[in-house]
Amino acid sequence: MTMGSVCEDISEFLDTLKRMRIVDDKIVQALNTTVPTESFSAKVDGHATCKDLFSKIVKTHVDRDKSLKQCIAVTASKLQILREARNSAPNDMQLQRNLKREQTKLRELQTQINVEEVIRGQTLKVYNERCRGYYKPSQDSHPNYEKLNSSA
Repeated sequence: MTMGSVCEDISEFLDTLKRMRIVDDKIVQALNTTVPTESFSAKVDGHATCKDLFSKIVKTHVDRDKSLKQCIAVTASKLQILREARNSAPNDMQLQRNLKREQTKLRELQTQINVEEVIRGQTLKVYNERCRGYYKPSQDSHPNYEKLNSSA
């Protein structure tokens, strides 16, 4: 299924986002089961574990950001076409309904950008609390994440 077709149905897209947020939703569980406590730090490589988890976090955040931005672009483009069509046929009620539906979809997608910022912040806070002693990501090791943070 292409991103354009997923973007057509806002409910389907929101369900897709929900599935993509599993890593963030289960971050505490992942940290509890993979990051060693003081007593087990000699038996488990905390650095490798935290680095791997951070890579997963970055990948899901970048993927979701890309999907959201792509759907916003598709919807904004469709909205522009509908506005131009409305200007040439102002009495077409079906066109008016389609325009309102696309405007609502665009607002929901823009709201999801804000939701993403909150989720990213919460995930990184929890991650940093548990992994700061084992792994500190650098801009060099995750350049995509720095671009994501600067665009938010």
